[in-house]
Amino acid sequence: MREPAWRKTGKTPDYRFSLANERTFLAWIRTSLALLAGAVAIDQLAPNIAPQPVRIVLCVVLSMIGAGLATLAYRRWAQMEAAMRNDEALPFSRVMLLMTIVVAVAAFTFAVLILVAR
Repeated sequence: MREPAWRKTGKTPDYRFSLANERTFLAWIRTSLALLAGAVAIDQLAPNIAPQPVRIVLCVVLSMIGAGLATLAYRRWAQMEAAMRNDEALPFSRVMLLMTIVVAVAAFTFAVLILVAR
């Protein structure tokens, strides 16, 4: 596998910062997996929570968000690593705000569906 171009620039950062960046990447991957697991759980374990079309839309949306988050996790990890190698400020990301909104909307939606299903 070819090494990314940004790894050939700057100097190798302190390993503690690289490991912290990697832990953050893995936390984002865990969140992505949790979204995917939630989509599968809704589809397979809660068939009566909502009408089938609504359930399918929820599952697809959660799956797509999980896939997008996994992709963004790698991109963010690479940007942080490149910034550390070149002694630059760490880049700002709105992904955390977006994920907060998505999770809040999903939680509200599921709360409503659970109340309606009773």
